[in-house]
Amino acid sequence: MAKRKTAYVCSDCGAEFPRWQGQCSECKAWNTISEFVVASAKSVARQTTSGYAGQTAAKIETLNAIDLESLPRFSSTFKELDRVLGGGIVPGAAMLIGGSPGAGKSTLLLQVMCQMAKSETALYVTGEESLQQVAMRAKRLNLPDDKLMMLAETNVETICDLALTKKPKIMVIDSIQVMHVSDVQSAPGSVSQVRESAAYLTRFAKQNHIAMFIVGHVTKDGNLAGPKVLEHCIDSSMMLEGESDGRYRTLRSHKNRFGAVNELGVFAMTEKGLKEVSNPSAIFLSRGDNETPGSSVMVIWEGTRPLLVEIQALVDYSQMSNPRRIAVGLDQNRLSMLLAVLHRHGNVQMNDQDVFVNVVGGVRVSETSADLALLLAMISSFRNRSLPRDLIVFGEVGLAGEIRPVPNGTERIIEAAKHGFKRAIVPKANAPKQAINGMKVVPVARLSEALDALE
Repeated sequence: MAKRKTAYVCSDCGAEFPRWQGQCSECKAWNTISEFVVASAKSVARQTTSGYAGQTAAKIETLNAIDLESLPRFSSTFKELDRVLGGGIVPGAAMLIGGSPGAGKSTLLLQVMCQMAKSETALYVTGEESLQQVAMRAKRLNLPDDKLMMLAETNVETICDLALTKKPKIMVIDSIQVMHVSDVQSAPGSVSQVRESAAYLTRFAKQNHIAMFIVGHVTKDGNLAGPKVLEHCIDSSMMLEGESDGRYRTLRSHKNRFGAVNELGVFAMTEKGLKEVSNPSAIFLSRGDNETPGSSVMVIWEGTRPLLVEIQALVDYSQMSNPRRIAVGLDQNRLSMLLAVLHRHGNVQMNDQDVFVNVVGGVRVSETSADLALLLAMISSFRNRSLPRDLIVFGEVGLAGEIRPVPNGTERIIEAAKHGFKRAIVPKANAPKQAINGMKVVPVARLSEALDALE
């Protein structure tokens, strides 16, 4: 009997090593290296082909001679999902969707597949649930179930062979962690099985121009489980975020070969499944009628559209020798930096204050345009003075106390005017050249000017 060939692979970066070691020398991560069983020579000989996705009929062409009309996009029947994908589904694309347990990954894909099955050949492959369980969910959600083809299988080769007999236009694999390739001897969910299964399915999708959604699990840190090469071999990677007991879910694109990254789609979880939210700014701005200190509204740019979100701050005297700094939805290190800028260039000291900040609606804000809104919210809470309800704020704050411009400044102001805001404090470089009806714009170049504008 031939001896098994093994390698050791880092699950974070995909680097290979001849023997096990505690720390990956490439990405410096600890305890991420696990054993990987190399596929047998028979399997390699059977799968080895040349060219794009294994196609052998390769030829050299000029870029302008490539026919783009042969693979047109088609809609998923969900506008928010189409937005995240860059305008629709591309035939032959392998799309990975991850999320925490209970986020709604299977529910969303089942809704998409049932609607698409009305006009296209669609195949849903489940490896974690029985066909009866999936049918019960479809009945509970009141979905059309007379056209969607179902398959309960975990062997990748069997799935691809059966799919060729029906030639679907779109497929769902739920999930990649339970799939396995026969020639790899390790258990399903291991690094080697996930790696080989994803490569096999991606190659099959591209060779047959089948759009394929692949469901992936996440680790306790919120990252996609499995080797990093899993995210490299697919075309787009999306994360469905949201608390299991919350109402809203956000679908964010982290990688997309066919569209913009960091695009955001918003859904509401209801008794009948996930429903699209066409105007996300309306749900993120569900404020009360009374003005409250520590609240400000900012405009962030997500992918290709602006979003209005409310940021709240609570500044209170600390009973501890080391005051707390807690940020939910924002970078905590940036909060500490902005407090230092506020002290140095705004003459406002909060060294003896606990500071808590939160982005309403569970949105995660990663861009620096929220700096000025965060500072003004903290000033409002610290002085116990409410900001005007019709005020919008955005801008990046530098370490020297300057207010730096942000991309798409005019579009942000126009979006705020559509929602009834009358005043805006923005960076001087983002001030619109032409007046916007109903909007009074206050351009500021320094932090001190922004504080003076509140007086």
